[in-house]
Amino acid sequence: MFMADIAGVRVLYTGDYSREEDCHLCAAEIPQFSLYFNSEKMAKTIRRLAEKTLEVGESVSGLLVKKAFTCQIMALDDLHVFSQLSTENISQRISIAYNGAFGVLKHRLKQIFESVESLPDEESEGPAFRVHERLTVKYESEKHISLHWRSDPISDMVSDSVIISILLILILITSYC
Repeated sequence: MFMADIAGVRVLYTGDYSREEDCHLCAAEIPQFSLYFNSEKMAKTIRRLAEKTLEVGESVSGLLVKKAFTCQIMALDDLHVFSQLSTENISQRISIAYNGAFGVLKHRLKQIFESVESLPDEESEGPAFRVHERLTVKYESEKHISLHWRSDPISDMVSDSVIISILLILILITSYC
């Protein structure tokens, strides 16, 4: 379908590639139409989030799912009900060869990070401390330490920073010996 200008008259050509004679419509015969779209969006809360009635202006936190031009907000725990996706918590652990003093390591990390707190011995089965309430550093033996954390973007950044700091401390220790 295309518009053609024939002898000063605008004509809409609709060819259907059949053996029937082609149809030509003059521009005056083309009906005018306009489309209007509602820009207002609405999302419905479902399952656990729908159990509580919200007041006007109260915020809700959840996962926004768009499906067939509808929006739904659900709790992350309900994701497996509506899709084949599942959510998991990943705990990570890394052991690092470390033959320096554990107190020196804690002191150096306190200089770098805002929050470094000691853990009670009965909770950690030996000397340990927590960095930013996300990463636990444990003294395993005279030869190595271990780091434990639940994987998420912030905890992974903190653990990467602590690992680099430990490796730099090891380089400093070996360069002075």
